[in-house]
Amino acid sequence: MTEIGNHRDDQHELALAIHQTRISKGLSLREFANRVGVSPATLSAIENGKTGISVRRLQEISLALDESAASFLTRRVSGIETPENNEGFISRSENDWRNFAPLPIDPILAGAVKAFVLTGYHGATMRSIAQFAKMSVPGVYHHYPTKQALLVRILDITMFDLTWRLRQARGQAKEPAEAVALVVEALTLFHAKRRDLAFIGASEMRSLESDDYQRIAQQRHEVQQLLNSEILAAINSEGLNVPNTQEVGRAVTSMCISVAQWYRPDGPTSPEEIASRYGQFAIRLLLA
Repeated sequence: MTEIGNHRDDQHELALAIHQTRISKGLSLREFANRVGVSPATLSAIENGKTGISVRRLQEISLALDESAASFLTRRVSGIETPENNEGFISRSENDWRNFAPLPIDPILAGAVKAFVLTGYHGATMRSIAQFAKMSVPGVYHHYPTKQALLVRILDITMFDLTWRLRQARGQAKEPAEAVALVVEALTLFHAKRRDLAFIGASEMRSLESDDYQRIAQQRHEVQQLLNSEILAAINSEGLNVPNTQEVGRAVTSMCISVAQWYRPDGPTSPEEIASRYGQFAIRLLLA
């Protein structure tokens, strides 16, 4: 079967457009899978860009979502589909993982981020989100049918933005210890530069419904495993005896994510300085 979009970025945009449409229609992953006639695992892989999408499969998905197949091929990813706001979901050049340009999210998502940070997911209402977004409540509901849809979208953006940065940072390393330092630097930099997203990710996972909770929890586990694998490689390359690398990995991760709690932009140290130092801290911890 012919797959649509050979370019990786094209495939990812198509996958995200499908995921966004499902969420906007209030469909759980299981219900969507039943409509398409495949397993939830298969559709999860499609929505995460881990498997290609054939023309036939896109037609089945379009029918299940009551959308035209052409609309997915011409759509850009955003809560509000206005092409002028969406020249690309996130720009990723070869050395871009240290660049934190504003995310191209729509005003409703931006309003939801503010509301969730200020009052928490359960304290926020669609009315308060609409006020932050400077829109009417019906206008918010037109694009996002539930508060849960907003939370899922925010956490999807968070995990996507974090994961590609870690992978790109790791890919620039020339030896195992440097890979650990760069991954830790990227993880720390993310939690300083994207503090609001990091805060929501840390505090509101429990508010996700079952299917999305399991999917995003798996992505978080994969992030931890990425760091753990580089720590293990660095330990082995140095011939060291460290009995529990997973424990070391969790300690390093905790060090990085805590930055979102205490870092302030008006403080004496820049995010770049903190992230670089933390990378060296991690190396020293291993070599000690």
